[in-house]
Amino acid sequence: MRKQTRREFLAHVAASAGTAGAGLTLLKSLSLWAVGGDIPRRALGRTGERVSLLCLGGYHIGVPKNPAEGIHVIEAALDRGINFLDNSDDYHRGESEVRMGKAIRGKRQQVFLMTKHHGRDKKTALRTLEESLRRLQTDYLDLWQFHEIVYETDPDWIFSPHGGIEAAYLAKKQGKVRYIGFTGHKDPAIHLKMLSKPYAWDTVQMPLNLLDPHYHSFEKNVLPMLVERKIGVIAMKPLAGGNLLKTNTVAPIEALHYVMNLPVSAVCTGCESMEILAQAIRAVESFQPLSKPEMSSLRARTQPFGMTGRYEPFKSTSSYDAPRVAPPPYQP
Repeated sequence: MRKQTRREFLAHVAASAGTAGAGLTLLKSLSLWAVGGDIPRRALGRTGERVSLLCLGGYHIGVPKNPAEGIHVIEAALDRGINFLDNSDDYHRGESEVRMGKAIRGKRQQVFLMTKHHGRDKKTALRTLEESLRRLQTDYLDLWQFHEIVYETDPDWIFSPHGGIEAAYLAKKQGKVRYIGFTGHKDPAIHLKMLSKPYAWDTVQMPLNLLDPHYHSFEKNVLPMLVERKIGVIAMKPLAGGNLLKTNTVAPIEALHYVMNLPVSAVCTGCESMEILAQAIRAVESFQPLSKPEMSSLRARTQPFGMTGRYEPFKSTSSYDAPRVAPPPYQP
């Protein structure tokens, strides 16, 4: 298939906006086409930053037993134009950050670097920040996110005296962090509670996939508020941790296209091998805006499997819930 030109793409969006609703209208405003490389870029909310539509997930970088394999995937992603890199302080006990730090050595200015932390109090958050900076071999993060906000008490804890939000203010003041966000996969109500707190979040990361509309839906309950507030939306679990494929209703690239068609800034997907990275890149290269009927058709296919939450265990069970305390200090 011939690759669309930027002009053809925008013309298609404009022609489709009338039938596909506000989502496609917003796609146009997100400035999809890349300045360079093969990967389109979108605006990250109101930050003024433009990040690759594909965000390279940090957890899967630590999966290969040979560190060189994970590093090679990161380097290949950068070569193809992916500039948005995800990580977390607890991925493989810090090993994912170590591998990413090695991969971006000498290339720091080419990437938009994000990591996440579990610090709910100021002291713990600042400690984990220093550990992450050391492992990533950098003196600042582009984006630092409170990770796995999955307990109803997390927002109040973070915003209590000496809570983690004080660490966020201090880290920005010191120039160690540029933007602040939060993540979670459990319940849209907890996200809404975080959004009710007195802080102008730069980003929010949450599960968006073809099962999500049918059970505790982030797409229905949280996404509209983020769009309204111009907060950068980072989609995660586009394949529901691989569970979506077990339903045999959609192909991986169809699933990725669905999420790309939502008003998101980036789709964070894990790539532990070159083959999976290549699949993600094929998805973004072949992406065409979907009409409202096409989106509805995809949702209809997955509805019987999505209504109970069985295939989204990160929502429906406690198996994926984060520990109530941050991981212990890193020991290299």
